[in-house]
Amino acid sequence: MSTYDKIAWLPLCGGLTGLGLVLSYLVMRRRGLGAGLRGAAFSLLPLAAYLTGAIEMFWKMGAAIGDFAKGFAFSIQVWSGIAVTGVAVLLFLVSGPLRRRSVRRSKGQQGVGSGDAAAKRPAVTGAGQLATRPSAAGATAPATAPVKARKGKSAGDDDDDLGDVEDILRRHGIS
Repeated sequence: MSTYDKIAWLPLCGGLTGLGLVLSYLVMRRRGLGAGLRGAAFSLLPLAAYLTGAIEMFWKMGAAIGDFAKGFAFSIQVWSGIAVTGVAVLLFLVSGPLRRRSVRRSKGQQGVGSGDAAAKRPAVTGAGQLATRPSAAGATAPATAPVKARKGKSAGDDDDDLGDVEDILRRHGIS
């Protein structure tokens, strides 16, 4: 005989319904008809649950959840599964930034190893000026002047911190 069968459900549900109806009557007198009818509706639910067999269903559901929780809390196999799941989540979190970093590196090194080395070096014309040469992707790089010939500066004027930034911007065609 299970624990469910040991409980006298009809007197329990009938008593809860009777108590609820008495309290609903008191609420109706104090707060009005709407509040009393709502209380009566809630009061009839225990008796309805007994008559439809819903109490037994809820009892079985509660017992199943309790058994699962008991097995979950005291099982080494389950806790091992939780640990493995935690390791898997950690590996997913760590692999994301590593994949992004490797994708950036591979995009930056696409031209390396393909084509000849002369295509990667800027061509110098007879006047000492850098000429435009097609890059590996088919686009042309803008012509730039060597450092000595730029705006009357000599090679000794490299003290200017912004000069390096200007050189980089000019190489990329940004004025």
